[in-house]
Amino acid sequence: MDPIALPLLIALIGVALAFDFLNGLHDAANSIATIVSTRVLKPQYAVVWAAFFNFIAFLFFGLHVATTVGKGIVDAAIIDPQVIFGALMGAISWNLITWALGIPSSSSHALIGGLLGAGTAKAGLGAVIWSGVFKTSAAIVMSPAIGLLLALLLVLIISWIFRRFTPHGADGVFRKLQLVSASLYSLGHGGNDAQKTMGIIAVLLYSQGMLQGEFHVPFWVVISCQAAMGFGTLFGGWKIVHTMGSKITRLSPAQGFCAETGGAITLFMATHLGIPVSTTHTITGAIVGVGASRRLSAVRWNIASRIIVAWVVTLPAAALIGAGFYWITRFF
Repeated sequence: MDPIALPLLIALIGVALAFDFLNGLHDAANSIATIVSTRVLKPQYAVVWAAFFNFIAFLFFGLHVATTVGKGIVDAAIIDPQVIFGALMGAISWNLITWALGIPSSSSHALIGGLLGAGTAKAGLGAVIWSGVFKTSAAIVMSPAIGLLLALLLVLIISWIFRRFTPHGADGVFRKLQLVSASLYSLGHGGNDAQKTMGIIAVLLYSQGMLQGEFHVPFWVVISCQAAMGFGTLFGGWKIVHTMGSKITRLSPAQGFCAETGGAITLFMATHLGIPVSTTHTITGAIVGVGASRRLSAVRWNIASRIIVAWVVTLPAAALIGAGFYWITRFF
């Protein structure tokens, strides 16, 4: 590697870790919104709780999602620093826009959209690995739907099990259980989301001949990404916490437990299968599920529909921004 390329490589890894930090900041609400809105933990304690479980997630999951992102979205042969820069800037720009507006969009799909945009700007649609794109796109619909159904099923099961409890007695039980469900959800969040950045850094290293043998994710990349996401979570995303925790529907501790557990199960399955899903989509679907279990009017559908629009727009918007940043690099 020539002396100019090494500083560029280091700078791009720094940008990737900045995205991971922003991902933790942006998606902190997904991990803590229910536990804060039900007043089980104060916000400052909830972010520490979530950040810890975000960080240790690598101990529980394989790196299947990182592999999908690294070589299953666009052809690894066309990856170069300019493509990675375009992908990261597309994702970061869209994250900042939606964060400023308080809209819980998907950091995951912003990154994949940015990668698709920059990759096709360089090599056309022939560089796209459609099987990976279809799998990821299907998850835009499937992950919130599964989260919704699981959360709804859990509400029904718990309502039957605790039918003889007073509301106050049930709240006391679920205030404790929510600590467990929030931990599981934060593990799922750290396990799935941090791996997307791992895949980006690993494919960048691979494209520059910095990995020995076949494509893999070095351990230092794993630890760096988990740490960056954990630190981002510590800073929280308070605008989005408000949207997720109270604007969509009001939650009791039992409902918060069902939403977090349904979301966590969905994330665990997706991470095991190597599918890069959106934690935002998943927990939103679960929250809508527990709200709809009371009555359909309990869900503020105008807020939910605004979030869904952001889901649909995220991937193409980030792709356009990513392609734009790739073309800017062509002038330097």
